[in-house]
Amino acid sequence: MRAVVQRARDAQVTVDGEVVGSLDWGILVYIGVAVGDQRADAEYVAEKVAGLRIFMDGDEKMNLSVRDVHGGALVISQFTLLADARKGRRPSYSNAAEPELADELYRYFVDCLRKLGVPTETGTFRASMRVSYTNEGPITILLDSKKLF
Repeated sequence: MRAVVQRARDAQVTVDGEVVGSLDWGILVYIGVAVGDQRADAEYVAEKVAGLRIFMDGDEKMNLSVRDVHGGALVISQFTLLADARKGRRPSYSNAAEPELADELYRYFVDCLRKLGVPTETGTFRASMRVSYTNEGPITILLDSKKLF
């Protein structure tokens, strides 16, 4: 499972012109589910996301997590995080999990974040979404449950 985590001043996702998820302060998380991923991958990434110390403390050091600052999460499913663009110009998505498994683990990841105390909203799985946000910092962190990077 891969994640892109961005510290966000605000974020929202719309589907067919309707806002389906938003946050005022916290993190925007894009999640990609890979072939072979299991619940343990979702749990690992959720723990990392909830505990990332990417928010400023009183000394202007990044020492606080999204939970510490009482922020929220907007989680967007994005299979393109598993793209392999090493050959040619058309990325291969063969590393992305089939939609049924991806949806199940995406929802499980969201449940894990909520159980860890992070108020979480989502986009719509397999929909064409428009995501708008203000990246604060900018801070962008990449995570991989297989620890490939």
